[in-house]
Amino acid sequence: MPRSISDVPDDPVFVFDLDGTLVDSVYQHVMAWQRALDEVGIGLAVWRIHRRIGMSGGLLMQAVLREAGRGLSKDLIDEAKSLHGRYYAESLPSIRLLPGTTELLQALDKLEIRWAIATSGQPEDAQPVLQLLGRDLDSVVVIDGAQVPFAKPDPHLFLAAISRLDVDPHDALIVGDSVWDMLAARRAGALGVGVLSGGYSQAELEATQAFRVYNDPQDLLDHIDELGVRISPQS
Repeated sequence: MPRSISDVPDDPVFVFDLDGTLVDSVYQHVMAWQRALDEVGIGLAVWRIHRRIGMSGGLLMQAVLREAGRGLSKDLIDEAKSLHGRYYAESLPSIRLLPGTTELLQALDKLEIRWAIATSGQPEDAQPVLQLLGRDLDSVVVIDGAQVPFAKPDPHLFLAAISRLDVDPHDALIVGDSVWDMLAARRAGALGVGVLSGGYSQAELEATQAFRVYNDPQDLLDHIDELGVRISPQS
């Protein structure tokens, strides 16, 4: 049934990925995975691991095991995931917010535009990073990998966040740094917006149908009008 004008909100809602989108933490994840994989006997080049960041840990392990020519073993997968969590925790002191993250979220709050965070990470990985936002997390909609049956590239994370914001998926903008974010956004029926701060190229993000691609949160904020956000009632 076609929607009427009254069904369309004045402004979209935003759902943000976390690692590589709001927080500069992608390469810490990459190195933690490389150390973990080395320890379980899987030598893999850093670039191959980077191409899988943004997936759930289980899917990432399936992919790297396939590329390494190894069969699947639940015990090996569980061990590598546990080691990754340990080594990633060691890197937390080096993790920073990306340029413009604080300003972007503050601007959305000032404009009374609702937003949420959806991350494939498990709570023990995500919570310390979320603390960098300097907010009362009880007031922020956060969906992590433990709250859904399947993480990215499945759409469950984004659909759960959109549901919490109580809007139609067509009225949501999904902001992410990876092709897996863009795939999950498409499957959720929302519009994907890419950022380059996770290491994927503009061409890769556009090939997975990112509507716009920005350098980082600051660049997105500087061009937020391109996403249909009205910065004054007259606009």
